[in-house]
Amino acid sequence: MKQTYRAMQVSRPGVLELVERPTPAPGTGEVLIAVEACGICGADIGDIEGADPALQPPRVPGHEVVGRIVALGEHTPGIWKVGQRVGVGRLGGHCNECPQCRQGRFQLCQNQPFVGASRDGGYAEMMLARVTGLVSIPEQLDAEEAAPILCAGIATFNALKKSGAQAGDTVAILGIGGLGHMALQYARRMGFKVIAIGRGSDIAQDALDLGAHVYIDSRAEDAAAVLQAHGGAQAVMTTVSNAAAVTALIDGLAPTGRLVMLGADKDPLLVSSGRLVAGERGVLGSITGTPYDNEKTLGFSVLAGVRPRIETMPLEQATEAYQRMKSGDVKFRMVLTMGTR
Repeated sequence: MKQTYRAMQVSRPGVLELVERPTPAPGTGEVLIAVEACGICGADIGDIEGADPALQPPRVPGHEVVGRIVALGEHTPGIWKVGQRVGVGRLGGHCNECPQCRQGRFQLCQNQPFVGASRDGGYAEMMLARVTGLVSIPEQLDAEEAAPILCAGIATFNALKKSGAQAGDTVAILGIGGLGHMALQYARRMGFKVIAIGRGSDIAQDALDLGAHVYIDSRAEDAAAVLQAHGGAQAVMTTVSNAAAVTALIDGLAPTGRLVMLGADKDPLLVSSGRLVAGERGVLGSITGTPYDNEKTLGFSVLAGVRPRIETMPLEQATEAYQRMKSGDVKFRMVLTMGTR
């Protein structure tokens, strides 16, 4: 094993710097991973632009990590072996002690690090990870295509499962980007009537190719009215954080329909209580999920042929890759590769 490894750290807010770091040894309940690929996610913007300059050493971002275990810390469960392919998502491993963990709601653990934010992530050749955060990666998936599934994939797959919609129901997806392009594929393969909602006509064909039965251009049409013309949506999944755009779609819900929110924002939703009460409609927030949920998502992706559409760039070009993601100049996910295989 090499004595040092390369990493892209946030040297100051908004600035990524390529550095050489000493290779660490895993502590109790940890493993050391040789990273093969790491996706660049929209959530990385907050981690990079809002980084704490007082952190020493500065934080390494990235939370869609795929690689192989190269060293085991003490008390690592026997299911994890050196050489095994594993992944780590946004949630860095539950504590098994807090009230949420004791109820089996590991995704809501109160003592869980956020990878790339409160714990170093995968813009690096090596990474330490809690064993409770590890995800087994199917051999049928390349590292580069598995990486985005660990965040964009699980977030949308789980949200669809929580939506209450059943096969044959109408499901609308707002926002056809990194998350939305995964949601369209999952929704189609789950047997829903899929309606994609985007801004502009340039994305229409992509949305249809990804699985949408209908595309709505919200700049040219009243999206809620179009949804009602299709009988109303049993679920509307929003991958954007624009409160006004999200609120407008509540009128497109069928009775008992649910608005499922993935995009987080500080602005409040202005929701008419009458619309909720009269039709028994609901609003639901959805976080990513547990490592077990992630493995279910990966398994479904293999069985159903769901794959992210990606572009790849090497680690040393992380700044360029990050800027392209930030500007929206990528279809649909950017993935860093380490050249370690």
